[in-house]
Amino acid sequence: MTLQIYNVLGRQKQPFEPLHEGRVGMYVCGPTVYEHSHLGHAKTYVSFDVVARYLRYRGYDLLYVQNITDVGHLRANEEDRILVRAAQLNAKPMQVVETYTRSYFEDMDALGVQRPDISPRASGHVPEQIAMIETLIANEHAYVADGNVYFDVLSDADYGKLSNRRVEEQQDESRELVGGDKRHPADFALWKKAEPEHILRWSSPWGVGFPGWHIECSAMAKKYLGANFDIHGGGIDNIYPHNENEIAQSESANDEAFANYWMLTGSLNVLDPDEGIPVKMSKSLGNYITIKDALASYRPQELRYFILTSHYSNPVVFSEEALASAKSGWERLMNAVRLLRQQLNHAPESTAGDGFLERLQAARADFQRVMDDDFNSPRGIAVLQDLTRDVNTLLNSESEIGASTLAAINETYTALGGDVLGLLPAETDEGDGQREAALIEMLIDMRAQARADRDYARSDQIRDQLAALGVMLEDRVDGTIWRLT
Repeated sequence: MTLQIYNVLGRQKQPFEPLHEGRVGMYVCGPTVYEHSHLGHAKTYVSFDVVARYLRYRGYDLLYVQNITDVGHLRANEEDRILVRAAQLNAKPMQVVETYTRSYFEDMDALGVQRPDISPRASGHVPEQIAMIETLIANEHAYVADGNVYFDVLSDADYGKLSNRRVEEQQDESRELVGGDKRHPADFALWKKAEPEHILRWSSPWGVGFPGWHIECSAMAKKYLGANFDIHGGGIDNIYPHNENEIAQSESANDEAFANYWMLTGSLNVLDPDEGIPVKMSKSLGNYITIKDALASYRPQELRYFILTSHYSNPVVFSEEALASAKSGWERLMNAVRLLRQQLNHAPESTAGDGFLERLQAARADFQRVMDDDFNSPRGIAVLQDLTRDVNTLLNSESEIGASTLAAINETYTALGGDVLGLLPAETDEGDGQREAALIEMLIDMRAQARADRDYARSDQIRDQLAALGVMLEDRVDGTIWRLT
């Protein structure tokens, strides 16, 4: 089956045809680094992590670019978010940027999000932004007004094609300066004149100032991926004005298509405590949970599982109940993997049980089929859960299973659940899992010694106490194995 992607530009699912065979260029709008990231960011970047992982699993040579916004993203009252945070902390702007950029990557690392190939910063690409602005002015798609430079939306006949908004119906939702120097309310700033107190400032042909928010992505995407590339990703909340403005300025400057496929993630919502209805988790509303706070209560894999049980394009509501369900689902997978790897460590070198290999081939085919359908991670997880049901039946049977079959099952879990979905570790003997396993093995050894000493009461006590903790023991000819229930 050919990989299909729902293209927001055109509102339809399309076969994926990269510009260059076997190679993919993908740009995803990154964070504005002025505070710790929250779970809404986790939803977007975990989702695109799986997109990147799956493209590589399918054999594509992927170049993944994700920017860091450290200048130009203004609040509704025209204040730069970085400068506002710097004033609050009595810190230098670049101190704020470094602190929260590091925090962002710490969070992503903890969630198992593989780092982009390139993470360019807006402040490090001001010359490229100035060059694109100069081209837009020369092409009469932008104009200078009192030291500011604005994109003229009426000069672009296609403006609004991503968000399906007519220019005539648009108000100034771009959170830019509204002054009388604009020709149209929807015109957006490419360059802003810096007032004397504005710290982040660069020299330009139009005077001292700083770039607008949108121009950074156009300039950096072009630098690293070319004027026309394969996939552009981001959150649905930024479809207007940010993504819309990206397309307009890029295609007006380069006179060719910008990104061929647009993928936008749905919002992560929380229930409003008063109305009981879902509302977007956001910093502006103050209803957010930082990734760091969430990781203090949940395993990273549980958070990933929660995010991936919803299609990337759909909104999802965060709740304790939803996380409890994710925890249960992930543990079901993990328990099977633990038991599998235990048995693999003691399995005989034989081909016993190799009839199960056909089941693994079917699982891999089913997984690719559903993931080829617009990266459908919920259905991908369902394939793994169906496989787990059969794996548990096999592992808990009395039949001998050879090492080659167990290794093939382990490779399937590692490839699909680990390499693609990022839910299952390649090894199960790290961190807390290692300590937990070591303690259980120690108690099993104590029980074995009690049985050898004919102290059956003590043996039964250890077994029952482990069962109460959700650890089930199974005595076999070659020793005792355990699994979590």
